[in-house]
Amino acid sequence: MGQRRKFSAEYKREAVAMLDAPGVSVSQIAADLGIGATVLGRWRRELRQEPAQAFPGHGRPREEEVGLLRRELARVTKERDFLREAAAFFARASR
Repeated sequence: MGQRRKFSAEYKREAVAMLDAPGVSVSQIAADLGIGATVLGRWRRELRQEPAQAFPGHGRPREEEVGLLRRELARVTKERDFLREAAAFFARASR
């Protein structure tokens, strides 16, 4: 058996939005996307039940990731500034 495919919440929402087009069926869209009709039907059902809570995923919340990236940026900025000052110091010392 193959490994289970994972789809982003945005992909799932776009796939469900395709169902709103007139004259298309769940099976047609599922075949076009290469997924099962039952999977697409489940995505639609999940989105209709609680739109804000649909497709929670297993990733980190956006705010946590942004905080992590800001801390990393601050650390890298300090390192860059330190190296710039060290390079200037050694350039003056070698003259």
